[in-house]
Amino acid sequence: MSAVRTVTDESFAAEVEHSTRPVLVEYWAEWCPPCRLVGPVLEAIAAEHEGDIDVVKLNIDENPRVTQKYGVLHVPTMSLVVGGQVVKEVVGARSRAALERELAEYLAVPSR
Repeated sequence: MSAVRTVTDESFAAEVEHSTRPVLVEYWAEWCPPCRLVGPVLEAIAAEHEGDIDVVKLNIDENPRVTQKYGVLHVPTMSLVVGGQVVKEVVGARSRAALERELAEYLAVPSR
């Protein structure tokens, strides 16, 4: 079973904006090669940091309302949402170590 959940326009508010934990949202698309590279990185982060941070993905082609609301213009874009607010945004593919460094203050385990 995947540690990364899928969210939609309909479930985004409940799963992300109203979450009591930080949520890392990956905005992605089927046609995006870098998105395929980021997928395993996010799976590993979600599994290792389960309980500290939730990781979700939103397909921009199937969910235009959230994509437009948050002004996502490029994929992959990863937004860290805390208390309903975007506190960090990363555009483009990153290695696991690089992404963990950027998110270190929100992860219980020190970054690599």
